[in-house]
Amino acid sequence: MNFFVRHGRVLVLLSALTACAPVISARGQQPDPEALASIEPGIASRRDVENALGTPSTQGVFRENVWYYMSERTERTAFFRPELIERKVVAVVFDPAGLVEDIVTYTENDKQEVELVARVTPTAGNELSIIQQLFGNVGRFAKP
Repeated sequence: MNFFVRHGRVLVLLSALTACAPVISARGQQPDPEALASIEPGIASRRDVENALGTPSTQGVFRENVWYYMSERTERTAFFRPELIERKVVAVVFDPAGLVEDIVTYTENDKQEVELVARVTPTAGNELSIIQQLFGNVGRFAKP
């Protein structure tokens, strides 16, 4: 009995320690560095890029000739918020002929904060109180 109690405590202690081990999560599509290096600007086409890197995470909204490959790695310990280890965006820019023009890699250090505008667009009409809204239609709909 004493054997099970002593080893049971060790087992519980080991379980507690492994429960606090960090969990690393990878999200997105991080291109293989060798495949990325094999793409030569001015020579590789869209099909070559798709064969080497796969389909992009997204395409440019304002510039249709840009493909983005986005990835992120985070580490989470127990119940704490995940911490960012690495965030990377690889942008492949194509020229009008469909050949690779440039390959740009953005990291967390390249981010820019965007200030949101707090303005409200005015609308036409009256601003009614809650009472006016509740009783505004009383008597308006009469049977003929």
